Amino acid sequence: MPASKRRLARVAPRAYSPAAVSTPATAAVPAPSRGFSASDLAIVGVVIVWGTNYTVVKEAMETLPPLAFMSLRFTLAALAMGALLLAVEGWKPLPRPVFLKLMGLGLVGNTLYQLCFILGLANTSVANSGMLTAVTPVLVATLGAVLGVERLTRPLVMGLALGVAGMLMVLGGRGASQHGASLLGDGLILGASLCWALYTVGIRSMGPEVSALRITAICMLTGAPGVVLAGVPELLRLEPAHLTAGAWAGVVYSALVPLVLAYFIWGRTVQKVGSSRAGLYNTGIPVVAALTAWGVRGERPSWMQVLGAGLVLSGVLLSRRR
Repeated sequence: MPASKRRLARVAPRAYSPAAVSTPATAAVPAPSRGFSASDLAIVGVVIVWGTNYTVVKEAMETLPPLAFMSLRFTLAALAMGALLLAVEGWKPLPRPVFLKLMGLGLVGNTLYQLCFILGLANTSVANSGMLTAVTPVLVATLGAVLGVERLTRPLVMGLALGVAGMLMVLGGRGASQHGASLLGDGLILGASLCWALYTVGIRSMGPEVSALRITAICMLTGAPGVVLAGVPELLRLEPAHLTAGAWAGVVYSALVPLVLAYFIWGRTVQKVGSSRAGLYNTGIPVVAALTAWGVRGERPSWMQVLGAGLVLSGVLLSRRR
């Protein structure tokens, strides 16, 4: 055989080597883009919605008990999300393993998260709960690296450190009070942070074979019953005649915008930019909450809060470097 043909014989098989073809696991988790994209802009919108929602919920819960408020908003949100899924994609059966995984994510990211957060907040101070949730992006990045969903790079680690430090400065600038704090409440808030981290990494691991809308809808529909049932006792004691129009508006808004719309956008963008980078944007939520409180309630931010906001933004920019 001529030398040229022998070279072709040796080279040709490599083009069809199994190692050169993407495996299902690799195709399920595409590498996220590092540049600032429309997905990043969408996450910024979600952060704004979730940050301003603190003020909306605070106003509504002046007349609505916490668990009753949570139960009402999740009932409305689950119905709206189910209707949206049927209208856009229709009902398509999923493989049993995929459905069970989504059901597990729904229980963790909706039922357990909401219960831990509400009950934790009831048993500890607001300052404590806010500072403890600062560990969420760290948990997201760590879990993603441990489970093989994300790669922990040096810029990402440095960005996470800056983001968490800035978030703590924003919260600490409001004056950390230990009044009403307890180990039980602090433990529940940490549990809520862990639940959200697991939910975020779980969404990322699903890959593109299931749409973001279907993921969000099934997770919410499977997680909502536990949340709704937990608020039934308070709902039975509720007197609707004593509720203001503002409280009902708060229920409708917090159900349809932060839960339905923002959850859908979050699920879709996490699949595109990665759970670690998306989790880092969570550090901007208390910044938005502080600015909203300044504009609506006249709570002027301190120099520490302004500096903290700068650190958060610096962390986001740093995390996108290669």
